[in-house]
Amino acid sequence: FKGGDTCEYLLSSGRFLGEKVWQPHSCMMHKYKNSEAKNCLIDKHVVFIGDSRIRQLFYSFIKLINPQVKEEGVKHGNIPFEDKSASVKVDFLWYPEVNGSMRQCIKSWTEGSVAKPHIIVVGAATWSIKIHNGSNEALAQYKINITSIAPLLEKLAISSDVYWVLQDPVYEDMLSESRKMITNEKIDAYNEAAVRILNSSSQNSKAKVKLFSVSKLIAQETIMKSADGLHLPESSRDTNAMILMNVYCNKIMKPIDGSCCQPQPPLTLIQKIAFCFFTLSIIGYLIISLIHRNNYRKNKSCTDLESGEEKKPAISTPNVSTLEMLLQCFCKLGLIMTYFYLCDRANLFMKENKFYTHSSFFVPIVYILVLGVFYTENTKETKVLNREQTDEWKGWMQLVILIYHISGASTFLPVYMHIRVLVAAYLFQTGYGHFSYFWIKGDFGVYRVCQVLFRLNFLVVVLCIVMDRPYQFYYFVPLVTVWFMIIYATLAVWPQIVQKKANGNCLWHFGLLLKLICLLTCIYFLSYSQGAFEKIFSFWPLSKCFQLNGNVYEWWFRWKLDRYVVFHGMLFAFIYLALQKRQMISEGKGDPLFSNRVSNVLLFISIVSFMTYSIWASSCKNKTECNELHPSVSVVQILAFILIRNIPGYVRSVYSSFFAWFGKISLELFICQYHIWLAADTKGILVLIPGYPMFNVLVSTFIFVCVAHEISQITNDLAQIVVPKDNPALLKRLLCIAGFFSGLHFFSAMQDQSRH
Repeated sequence: FKGGDTCEYLLSSGRFLGEKVWQPHSCMMHKYKNSEAKNCLIDKHVVFIGDSRIRQLFYSFIKLINPQVKEEGVKHGNIPFEDKSASVKVDFLWYPEVNGSMRQCIKSWTEGSVAKPHIIVVGAATWSIKIHNGSNEALAQYKINITSIAPLLEKLAISSDVYWVLQDPVYEDMLSESRKMITNEKIDAYNEAAVRILNSSSQNSKAKVKLFSVSKLIAQETIMKSADGLHLPESSRDTNAMILMNVYCNKIMKPIDGSCCQPQPPLTLIQKIAFCFFTLSIIGYLIISLIHRNNYRKNKSCTDLESGEEKKPAISTPNVSTLEMLLQCFCKLGLIMTYFYLCDRANLFMKENKFYTHSSFFVPIVYILVLGVFYTENTKETKVLNREQTDEWKGWMQLVILIYHISGASTFLPVYMHIRVLVAAYLFQTGYGHFSYFWIKGDFGVYRVCQVLFRLNFLVVVLCIVMDRPYQFYYFVPLVTVWFMIIYATLAVWPQIVQKKANGNCLWHFGLLLKLICLLTCIYFLSYSQGAFEKIFSFWPLSKCFQLNGNVYEWWFRWKLDRYVVFHGMLFAFIYLALQKRQMISEGKGDPLFSNRVSNVLLFISIVSFMTYSIWASSCKNKTECNELHPSVSVVQILAFILIRNIPGYVRSVYSSFFAWFGKISLELFICQYHIWLAADTKGILVLIPGYPMFNVLVSTFIFVCVAHEISQITNDLAQIVVPKDNPALLKRLLCIAGFFSGLHFFSAMQDQSRH
């Protein structure tokens, strides 16, 4: 909204999400680990100058570097700290009053060749109020002293980061008798003096002392929990220390989920080329549209001079050429990608951290389920996992996953385990759908492969270019792409066994089962041989696609997490189609899938299995242990859901058109959420309308869904142009695509070289 420096917002404004999570205004705060803090502060010298409150802040700060530190230093004296592994020095200097002693200490750093601290944190006032019994003379002297110190701090601010900590309010009811004179009224007067005097003489924006006023806001909410009414509770001072770490370290470490104090990243060479391409597409489309419009106007009506009657032209509307359709698609895509960039790369819109509560997850879930039920319609066909049903399944799963992401529910383990099943169910459908197509159609042509690969990867490739992210960052698309190629290779390799061939000889069924067993063996071997897996995907050009942060561990983890479920989907499709061919199941409208007795038994087992898995997932205590079991047991709940959804005839004959609509654009929804619904690459939430969380979610969701739907249409239109059915034309397109990726690799190499 206001633009400006997010550091100012971080140091001066914010609010609590719940009781302990601090949310700065307009930006996201990263939670620094010890290793990150050490890397940021390597070879740095940090100094805290002040009273017991500053000493508290000092201890919280050094605990970010070394959590084992105990608060055992002398109370009214200097306290040194050094971490030799990172060569970090942090000192606390006891100067409880703003006086000549403090001035002399600060002045020593401005003279000669004395090494200056990289970070200086100063603050004091309560001792002056206490010693002088809150007298006005003490306040006047404070103003004189701070006036003499201000130019020295401003001089240091040219080369160091200097922070003046404004005084926190006190909880007057809890103050001891010796501190009763420290009132909030006096504290406000001292703060007002500091704000007015500091930076008043500085003309240079780089030589400004940063006012650390956010501590006052934090104290207003938490001072009631203070042990003595003067000092902040531990959680509050830890928050202040984390804010200090973000102010200094974000511009150095550049964490994805730490948007505060981070400058806008410069445009890369590939981004500049993409910008030029989309600009030319927009200009080209506008020129062609204007030419067509003028031609259409000329032919729209012509008057017969003799009869005075108006004649209609022979051609009512001009045909849209392939070039115009191509330019129209790229024109729309260019505008959409501009919105993506502005949302998640430019510092135009605000971003906030996620904060999980049970209501923020479960209330929207109930809401969309009720909506889905209201849009119930009859299916066109009543087969198991028919098109409407699979679209519905994808739709409600995608909506649940979206709510899971925006609510930050990954911190709640039972929800996390159930969402893992939904992701597995998507991959199950990948195995089921592609196996069914190849088994029934027997179409292993290049056109089919290219169509699938284009539809899966088009949006992600564009986002990798525009948002400067690696392919593996959008992990789900690489996952379904690789599994599609594995399914294709398994069925296309000699001997090609399809339904038509197998119907002539039952032995072919055993041949297919043998193929599936070989696939399962390979999956099992790779899942327990990380070295072999990493070697396969470390070869160029696979390494360019599957590496993240310089290694393929993330890819191995993602693949391993759902390694068996695609195989389960293929096996289910094989068994189901075999039963269907032998007419062992009844798929008539309203008919149960099996005989009444068998249907009832299977339905009971399915419900029990479904509930048993949910109870197990809800009782999970350790994410690592549960993730180890997940690949083997997730199929239980998936199969249970399929049977519950399909055994009763009535349930199989209806579907929710609301969920099915979302299911048709589920892939686009999953990918687009990274940048235009969530923020900071899914780590935070995009804020288009600050101060109104519910209204903001409504507006951003509406735009997000519209954009996803539009991208789905653009992808479908471009797929018809880029992947034609004619083989010679398709070969030419493939050569062009190969040239495009070669150019992309060349520019990427140039880009990497310039970065290093």
